[in-house]
Amino acid sequence: MDRDRLDLLAQIASMYYEEELTQAEIARRTGYSRSMISRFLTEAKQLGVVEIRVHHPMARRSDLEQALRRDFPLKRVWVLDCHSHEYTARLRRVGMLAARLVEETVTDHMTIGMSWGTGLAEMVQALRPQAREGIMVMQIIGSMGTANPRIDGSELARQFAHSFGGRYRILPTPLIVEDESIRDGLRQDRRVREVLDHAWNMDLVLVGIGTVKTAYSSLVRSGYLTPEELGEFVQAGAVGDVCTIHFDIHGQLIDIPLQRRFMGIDYDALVHVPLRIGIAAGQPKAAAILGALRAGMINVLVTDDVAATHVLRLAEWTGSPQPSPVKTPQ
Repeated sequence: MDRDRLDLLAQIASMYYEEELTQAEIARRTGYSRSMISRFLTEAKQLGVVEIRVHHPMARRSDLEQALRRDFPLKRVWVLDCHSHEYTARLRRVGMLAARLVEETVTDHMTIGMSWGTGLAEMVQALRPQAREGIMVMQIIGSMGTANPRIDGSELARQFAHSFGGRYRILPTPLIVEDESIRDGLRQDRRVREVLDHAWNMDLVLVGIGTVKTAYSSLVRSGYLTPEELGEFVQAGAVGDVCTIHFDIHGQLIDIPLQRRFMGIDYDALVHVPLRIGIAAGQPKAAAILGALRAGMINVLVTDDVAATHVLRLAEWTGSPQPSPVKTPQ
């Protein structure tokens, strides 16, 4: 597309969207037909000359927030009052809500851990650039490579750091390796060890909450686990994961050989972080959210009304005391 054409599209779009002229008025002013003006406007949107954003009101459900704080040791909880029935739309709006909370939370000289996933990607995309002093963002689980760069921890850490004018460090390993011995060897690498050791000094960690439901599993969709491998976690009682650390609905950690192949922060380092913000939405994530809460892996939650309602129901149905999670050998 040549520059003259793009300039024309921008001029037409400016008259329509900024000057609020009608298509007929633009046609008279420019000498083009009204139908041509309509085609110009469509082309401008298709080429990204014009971007349209709908800023939905971020209404919240205070009743569900109070109920979750009553039942779980949460420092903060924001529940979106979402009227969309479509999962992707729900997650996008929860990401926008999470971005507002994160903007309130991040202060100068923070060290921030970044996991991976679609919910975090939606949050990062919704951040409004604002400078902070001395921000360091750490990738805390291994990279996905080229499987899906948009939701990879290294890319999210880079974008997040850029939004706050900070720096970032990646964890130079794959997300999953062939066996436990390879994982143990990689953890001895100086560069890997420096990042994982630094995790103990983080002020804030941002995590997605994964589910073992195949249709909604980022690990399966990205090709890191087959449905059969995910089934091994299901058979062991898992309902979800945080930072690829799997747990059951009572918050007990899952210890199977497959768990020991993941690269990333371990449970003890994760729960040592003062603020642990979890982002998830929709009924399919309810059991995973409940397990993560009982495991103590998150103490700040951003979710939607559907997920929150199902979490509270599941907590009542499975009502057992919150155990001390077993230590994973990661």
